[in-house]
Amino acid sequence: MPTAPARPHVFDATTDRFEADVIQRSLQVPVLVDFWAAWCGPCKTLGPILEKLAADYHGAFELAKVDVDKEQQLAAAFQIRSIPTVMLVKDGQLVDGFPGALPEAQLREFLSHHGIAPGVPADTAPAPEAAAAPLDPHAEVMRLRKAVEAAPEQAELKLDLALALLAIGGAHEARQLLDALPANLATDERAVKAHARLDFAALLQDAPPPETLQAAIAANPDDLRARHLLGVQRIVAGDAEAGLEQFMEMLGRNRDFDDGLPKKALIDAFRIVEDEDLVGRYRRRMSSLLLV
Repeated sequence: MPTAPARPHVFDATTDRFEADVIQRSLQVPVLVDFWAAWCGPCKTLGPILEKLAADYHGAFELAKVDVDKEQQLAAAFQIRSIPTVMLVKDGQLVDGFPGALPEAQLREFLSHHGIAPGVPADTAPAPEAAAAPLDPHAEVMRLRKAVEAAPEQAELKLDLALALLAIGGAHEARQLLDALPANLATDERAVKAHARLDFAALLQDAPPPETLQAAIAANPDDLRARHLLGVQRIVAGDAEAGLEQFMEMLGRNRDFDDGLPKKALIDAFRIVEDEDLVGRYRRRMSSLLLV
């Protein structure tokens, strides 16, 4: 069942290129890995459906095909016991998978469960609009307050108001609005990011000053609690790289500390830090450490 090289968003994954083509690529877009073989009957049913979905979703995910006969090392690394087996890699990590051939409807449900929705074809995407003049944050809060008063049933406006309040330091009211959002908006990427910011700020409520934390780390480099608080302080203060470096040091010293706090701190920070290049670099470093 050879894969046509011209098929969009589908490629053959090999052992020597797996780190770059799948793990690193998954930091930008989810990668579905299809373990198959030419002699496998169910693979001949599943493969074309997966390739059709890869085309239909227009780059919302990529499909990596692994021929288990040619790539036995990869199959052994993933402990493949039967084929077809499909696994999903996101953000440099294996997050889910299933054995056997599923029908198209169940495959779409699997993708939807992991937040993967069909994208827009490149040739039909709307043209970028001219950059708008920056809004005055206080004026935006006032505008949104009036909009919420006029249409209190529109929860989207309350989310917009919460985000605007965060921009002017209104953390308490922003949290109240976010906590009251309906379930469909509570998982919105903007709401998740706002909660992460609020949670970071809350951690510092009774935290020692940076100088005290630095002294504690100098006396005991394995004081991961101090490293965590110092990292949070650095990120809240705008020094994202210094904060991420503290979290990376935690991950390297003890990834299981406090029920996986080092990894959680990094992921929360990735939601907050606006520098995409910096986030991408630390995502790759985190992935490399976790895969060791």
